[in-house]
Amino acid sequence: MTKTSSFSPIHVIGGGLAGSEAAWQIASAGVPVILHEMRGVRGTEAHKTDDLAELVCSNSFRSDDATSNAVGVIHAEMRLAGSLIMACADKHQVPAGGALAVDRDGFAAAVTRTVESHPLITVVREEIEGLPPSEWDQAIIATGPLTAPGLASAIQTETGADALAFFDAIAPIVYRDSINMDICWYQSRYDKVGPGGTGKDYINCPMDETQYNAFLDALIAGDGVGFKEWEGTPYFDGCLPIEVMAERGRETLRHGPMKPMGLTNAHNPTVKAYAVVQLRQDNALGTLYNMVGFQTKLKYGAQAEIFRLIPGLENAEFARLGGLHRNTYINSPTLLDHSLTLKSRPGLRFAGQITGCEGYVESASIGLLAGRFAAAERKGEAPSVPPATTALGSLLNHITGGHIVSDEEPGKRSFQPMNVNFGLFPELEPDSIVKPEGVKRFRGKDKTIMKRQLIAKRALTDCAAWLGVEAPVFQSPVVAESA
Repeated sequence: MTKTSSFSPIHVIGGGLAGSEAAWQIASAGVPVILHEMRGVRGTEAHKTDDLAELVCSNSFRSDDATSNAVGVIHAEMRLAGSLIMACADKHQVPAGGALAVDRDGFAAAVTRTVESHPLITVVREEIEGLPPSEWDQAIIATGPLTAPGLASAIQTETGADALAFFDAIAPIVYRDSINMDICWYQSRYDKVGPGGTGKDYINCPMDETQYNAFLDALIAGDGVGFKEWEGTPYFDGCLPIEVMAERGRETLRHGPMKPMGLTNAHNPTVKAYAVVQLRQDNALGTLYNMVGFQTKLKYGAQAEIFRLIPGLENAEFARLGGLHRNTYINSPTLLDHSLTLKSRPGLRFAGQITGCEGYVESASIGLLAGRFAAAERKGEAPSVPPATTALGSLLNHITGGHIVSDEEPGKRSFQPMNVNFGLFPELEPDSIVKPEGVKRFRGKDKTIMKRQLIAKRALTDCAAWLGVEAPVFQSPVVAESA
């Protein structure tokens, strides 16, 4: 199919989740795109393939509950906006309880195939070592947390500000047939059924107190990867290495990724596990399982030895061991305007994790917005910013403003990477939360659930209005269980 358009192309640098989504949104608006991706010419510390939108950490897009979970809401908003990333994720989902998880290879292959076949998108495999040249009057940098040194240096020179950085760690993947199912069992926490799930979507490995303490001792004593030139770089709390969490206290893991709540040992139902390690299906065939929350910076030899102390994994074979890579992001509230444009250079936008969002869908959603903004500008239209009441708008506001100002350093904003969450949304009107008829007590958990449902409903209604599409149908808010 001939690639023709009356508009000059917009250049997108980076073919990850954000860059792929940005390119798709631009092309969907009738504007040509040149997508520059360095993999195929130069690799990264974390990627294994040359596919666009390769997932380098978990295969989970997290909760798909659009009624009372902020991540589920942004999923739904992206679907309303015609998201390529969400369409491919939905097509390649694997069972994961209440979460949306994907077959990582099938997902990335689908994104690559769809992008490369679009008549208005040209994919060029090359490394862009500096800022876009002046003749690229409209460009988006979506190079993510693994931005190549040359481009990172050029960004720093242009902005006059130091990029912030943190470590991000990758969890191991285990071959299913090496897991001892005489010890482990299938169950989602609280038997929750999600998209494509059955309520038995995780493999659970139980530990008693003695086993837990022995594992913890080995984990803390394990041989980790040195920081070297990255020393002093802070971790992102949403993706802490398992051994770093262990060092924070002996109960930290039992109240984090190894919590036993909502799980009953199918082999011994009357005995409550002291701790539980969960593994989530990682591919459509069900042959690979990801160790949930077990991102690590341990050396490979130590990982295999320590993780085989987990009951049921004593003979585990690993398709991939954990790893560590550096993430870099800019001080977006200072550098970017509300359409994600670099204030010092009109026409140059940033998208994805390099802007200071965290998570697959968050990264893709900012790519979605940057693409829509750039396409509108190319067509002579003013970029339309989503309402602050939407998940897209709340995340955009987090990136471009609304942060705490330091008393010690007036004018300096406090800015750290953030997943989308209800704390980023504007508060409801004071009279919005009304006690359901016939309910005697309405407080605590029940009131919180209703509040989240109302925020979610408002978000999707306002997002549909912003996009000019039909709003989804909502269920009535829950009636308190304490009625």
